[in-house]
Amino acid sequence: MKKGLFITFEGADGCGKTTQMKLLAEYLKNNGKEVVLTREPGGKGLGEKVREILLNYDGPVSDRCESFLFLADRAQNIDIIVNPAVEEGKIVLCDRHIDSTVAYQGYGRGLDIKKINMLNNIATNGKKPDLTFVFDIDVETSMQRVGKEKDRMESAGIDFHNRVRQGYLELAKQEPQRIKVLNATKSIDEIHKNVIKIFEKIV
Repeated sequence: MKKGLFITFEGADGCGKTTQMKLLAEYLKNNGKEVVLTREPGGKGLGEKVREILLNYDGPVSDRCESFLFLADRAQNIDIIVNPAVEEGKIVLCDRHIDSTVAYQGYGRGLDIKKINMLNNIATNGKKPDLTFVFDIDVETSMQRVGKEKDRMESAGIDFHNRVRQGYLELAKQEPQRIKVLNATKSIDEIHKNVIKIFEKIV
């Protein structure tokens, strides 16, 4: 049996990555592909409970604790959802993955990126996505799209989110074969067409 694919969608909140993931899923299903959708944090089951803590806990959370919660969710997602589906020849589309932790906890929070990479490697057992889309957008626009009701991560401030954005762009420079950056200020349809073009060219 031919192995499937693991594709991740990254970017700031409000960048449209979730919309684009669903559009690609629809496109793939219409072309006869089996597709599995998941997210981090919050893959089906245990991950949903971890997501609730990460995004809505109203007490203090240390930066290292935050990182370990994301990593625990990631290990569960990879072992229980991603790997079995890929082995069955399905295409797994994931809303956020390893690059979010590097961008948010590494560049955003200032934690040691080498250590984050090492921990990501442990959480995923060395598995990396076959393709990653980063939807790039300026912080002001992303915050406008998110609106007034922000979760704990979205409320971290403009300087934090600017560092996160630069982190994503730096990661794309480091791994240009895997990470593809798209302009998220364009129309939904235009971005979707670019996603399809990149997918068909690379995959």
